[in-house]
Amino acid sequence: MISVGFLEHFQALEDPRQLRKVLYPLNEILLLVLCGVICGSETWIDIAEYGEEKLDFLRNFAPFEKGTPSHDTLGEVFSNLDPKSFQTCFIAWADSFQRACREIVAIDGKTLRHSFDQEHKAIHMVSAWACQQRMVLGQEKVDEKSNEITAIPKLLELLVLKGAIVTIDALGCQREIAQKILERNADYILALKGNQGELHQDVAEFLEHQRSENFVRSRCDYYESVEKGHGRIESRRCWATDDVLWLKERHDWPGLQSIVLVESSRTRNGNTETERRYYLCSLPMDATEAARAIRSHWQVDNSLHWVLDVVFRDDDCRVRKDYSPQNFHMVKQLALNILRRSPEKKSLRLRRKSAGWNNQNLLKILQAS
Repeated sequence: MISVGFLEHFQALEDPRQLRKVLYPLNEILLLVLCGVICGSETWIDIAEYGEEKLDFLRNFAPFEKGTPSHDTLGEVFSNLDPKSFQTCFIAWADSFQRACREIVAIDGKTLRHSFDQEHKAIHMVSAWACQQRMVLGQEKVDEKSNEITAIPKLLELLVLKGAIVTIDALGCQREIAQKILERNADYILALKGNQGELHQDVAEFLEHQRSENFVRSRCDYYESVEKGHGRIESRRCWATDDVLWLKERHDWPGLQSIVLVESSRTRNGNTETERRYYLCSLPMDATEAARAIRSHWQVDNSLHWVLDVVFRDDDCRVRKDYSPQNFHMVKQLALNILRRSPEKKSLRLRRKSAGWNNQNLLKILQAS
């Protein structure tokens, strides 16, 4: 038998079925579903059909003595599989890979648009994305009657974040979240907007006034970059200052070391649009590092959410029953991580097709996990 690395991290996952009625072991079901999703399957019916067609290949990894399960069995198992335990195994697997010494972890949420039914709203998942490794580290479901503010601390508690820089948009700019990041031995860069009222006003007025005077009255670090391409010119200017003692005394924000102003300008067809954004930072004053982390944050939209929607057709997925939506979403993230680790120099779309067409290509992808 050929071993598959990721399965070792899911051995502790408890089978929700009565053991005396189990015809298809849970590890075989997980392998089947993962391979099916990697190769382009989008529904339980797709995966069941894939299993019938690829049974000989699957038997290289596990016995599959009873063949592969029907789509009803797949749906039933994933409807009842404990998502918390599944999540714990997923995070342990993701954490097994070598981390960059100063990883940037971007946290953001995504709604699974068609996961609703007559009794429940569409579920919303918060994910943590490692920008250098380009992989999902973990995810947490937002309670139906709550929002991301309550889910983010739960996710942070599960992750290994020592030495990382955690970036979150303005909704996550909360004292409790900042404190939780510090407790996890990480640093934060939090987007600051009007939801923080007086704090936002104080930071904006101070930074704009200092910028107008070229920061002659306070310590400042500066970084600028200019890029040309696709018919436009984009410039980014970043100012960081550690003149924040007055701000800490007034607002008592945990771990605050510096504040940051980013000005982005885009010129296209002679028209220029300019936007200014403000950030709270637990890092010492360093405009270059702050600018790099702030720009990297957008990967969570472009390299995760967009890819799940376009490549994995996540927004069209109609898996809805019980725990199925979040469990199936986790499988897609698992498949995305494995595909990202593949050494092939192809688009993700082509990697999936190639894996479905050629068993040897799929084998290479699985062995990279």
